[in-house]
Amino acid sequence: MTGLKFDDLVAVTGTTPRQIRYLIAEGFVPPPTGGRTYATYSDVHVTAIRRYDRLRGLGFPPAAIRLLLQAREGIPVPVANGVTLVIAPDLIGAGGDVAKIAAKAAAKIEELLAKEAPDECKHAAG
Repeated sequence: MTGLKFDDLVAVTGTTPRQIRYLIAEGFVPPPTGGRTYATYSDVHVTAIRRYDRLRGLGFPPAAIRLLLQAREGIPVPVANGVTLVIAPDLIGAGGDVAKIAAKAAAKIEELLAKEAPDECKHAAG
């Protein structure tokens, strides 16, 4: 889809005009091509809007979505409260060692939680 007008973008995505303007203003969606009078939208815009909607549907707040989009492109996978993995299959490749990757992720989570433990103990003892 190329050469979409604003009304077409609204219809294709099912998103309100106000929401699309917000997404563009906040940088979640790139600005249209052609300037203000002859603004046109394409698959890039549709994909960006759908990606934002999908992440919001998973419960991510706009600030977290911004961080995810600034990171390498990947698939966010909520694992537990406070833990979301961003998996980029194209970077891992088909032959990726899942056990090794999972072990590294587990070690990192344990390391981060160990750093937080003293604060929790202080709160529990207080």
